Amino acid sequence: MSENQRYLSLDVFRGMTVCFMIIVNTGGGPINYAPLLHASWHGFTPTDLVFPSFLFAVGNAMAFSLHKYELQGEGVFWRKTLKRTAIIFLLGFLMYWFPFYRPDEHGDWAFKSITTTRILGVLQRIALCYFFASIILHYGSKRFAVWFSAFALLLYWIVSYAYGDANDPYSLAGNAGSKIDLWLFGEQHLYHGEGVPFEPEGLLSTLPSIVNVIFGYLAGDFIRRYGNKYETIAKLMLAGALLVFVALTWDMVFPINKKLWTSSFVLLTVGIDLMVLSLLIYVLEILHRTKWTPFFLVFGKNPLFIYLLSELLIIIMYMIPTKSENLQHSVYLGFEKIFSPINASFLFAFFFMLTCWAVGYVLDKRKIYIRV
Repeated sequence: MSENQRYLSLDVFRGMTVCFMIIVNTGGGPINYAPLLHASWHGFTPTDLVFPSFLFAVGNAMAFSLHKYELQGEGVFWRKTLKRTAIIFLLGFLMYWFPFYRPDEHGDWAFKSITTTRILGVLQRIALCYFFASIILHYGSKRFAVWFSAFALLLYWIVSYAYGDANDPYSLAGNAGSKIDLWLFGEQHLYHGEGVPFEPEGLLSTLPSIVNVIFGYLAGDFIRRYGNKYETIAKLMLAGALLVFVALTWDMVFPINKKLWTSSFVLLTVGIDLMVLSLLIYVLEILHRTKWTPFFLVFGKNPLFIYLLSELLIIIMYMIPTKSENLQHSVYLGFEKIFSPINASFLFAFFFMLTCWAVGYVLDKRKIYIRV
């Protein structure tokens, strides 16, 4: 069995994650299906699984790259790690600064000040988690990585409770992470989509999100060492079920919350990812039902580029003025003429995803794979 065939399940998992990330990020209208929305605060929806699964997939990939660095020396490890971290973080920052110019109160185009640009975000969190997880896994053993993960999740719980508001330490206004982000970055550099300055990819909540990457690495390394066998599937499934049970128990005192990235949320998402991955191994590697996989492999071969393309493309669509409002709204209205608003919103997201897939398909056919 070739290397590509052996780890097809990991590639498909990564591709599925990118595919659904685009769909949930680009609903066309004001009404969307509930599973395609994030939980309003405490709680969990399928959409909440997407970003942690992307981090889990980053860890999967690291299981096949870090051991190569170890053979090439410390200089190669630090050069590649620092380069990837810096590029991914910078791309995230530039994406929020884009398009660099915007119309002022007189309708003239003016330079968009960097003083109001969001500093942290999705790609920035990926960069930071990759950086710290790489150091932990490069210098520490797998046993150390597990102990660090347990320590990080418990420490985050303690800090969140001790330094959050006394009445409700896990509230939007009273969580400890917001206090740190406001003090360090200022409200102008934070996300404002919740109605108040609040950074869902904040500095403090980056600590538990590192654990998603570490567990992704451990799962990938386990598959790499033991292969795609029934025993591998059983152990991954049991580990996933155990983590979900612990998460639901912990939820009673530290609520599952994606926007705070609580410790119970980490265990729940890692547990689900392990079970999904074990199911993919069974379907793809044991049953050999692979006819449906090429679609997702297109996303899996250029994941970071296609995600960035989707974000920039939707921004450009909002920028292009039309009679109704902008290009994004005009396309959505085209769907709404035929379908109900909720279906029109979903179909906009679905066909937008297919557009991004088409670009990835052309790149794949030409053997162009954009790596960082």
